[in-house]
Amino acid sequence: MPTVRKSVIVPHPATAMYALVADFERYPEFLPWCREARVLERHAHEVKGMLVIDFRGFTSEIATRNRMVAGRSITLELLDGPFERFHGLWTFEALGDEGSRVALDVEYSFSAGVVQALMAPVFGHITGTLVERFVARADEVAP
Repeated sequence: MPTVRKSVIVPHPATAMYALVADFERYPEFLPWCREARVLERHAHEVKGMLVIDFRGFTSEIATRNRMVAGRSITLELLDGPFERFHGLWTFEALGDEGSRVALDVEYSFSAGVVQALMAPVFGHITGTLVERFVARADEVAP
């Protein structure tokens, strides 16, 4: 099963990085492969959302339940999409005046066949560059 593990130290507070990742609806503004982001349900510590991926002519929808611990973590669980298995975890750790450590761990597998052949390279690219996209966005919007 493919696994992506990324961890970076950034010169931004953990709370600011958490806020960027939690602001689901704004993803299309800075994630070039994200055509649309819809909130399906929102509760105090949970958001169910749908991302429409449009990458090099391939389009797919992924719905997740995002369980949030304010300023600390976001756990992603698959609700619907082209995956057989999917689990993700963002963590945000304050490092005092140094900024913060941002980490993303994702494990996923696709149903066999055409979906796997089409989606595996697309999703591999997306997850492989996701942390960097959020860091670039933080650099862009930082005061």
